[in-house]
Amino acid sequence: MRAQNGVEPFAHRCRVYYEDTDAGGVVYYVNYLKFMERARTERLRDLGFAQSQLAQQNTLFVVHSSEARYHAPARLDDELRVTAQVLELNRASLRFVQQVWRESDATLLCEGQFLVACVRADTFKPRAIPPELRAAFVEAGSPGIHSNAGD
Repeated sequence: MRAQNGVEPFAHRCRVYYEDTDAGGVVYYVNYLKFMERARTERLRDLGFAQSQLAQQNTLFVVHSSEARYHAPARLDDELRVTAQVLELNRASLRFVQQVWRESDATLLCEGQFLVACVRADTFKPRAIPPELRAAFVEAGSPGIHSNAGD
């Protein structure tokens, strides 16, 4: 999937393990949320920001709300490509749009949107996204990004 501005969305690759599947041999629905969480974490790491580093700076990201649509099942040993694209960059939150694709046949398996809030690690109260992280998202040219001044 290529964005309108020609920039490919960030993608994290992973494989389906036995522990990810249900008794029928297909990925249990909640595990798609785990795959997407990992892709968001890897996107931050790709920009130079580890979750552990942010926590030391009294900054955490927590999922405020999520929405997912399931299209086709993934199965044991499938290689997956999980995208993480920032759709909105607000003062204290990010809205990600994400997709999970099976690599072997380029089938869209699941897609969703996640509103992720930036909070203080000590109080869990909202806080502004650190300026250097905000700048990294803007500089990376996240496809489709819309920046809003306030939440």
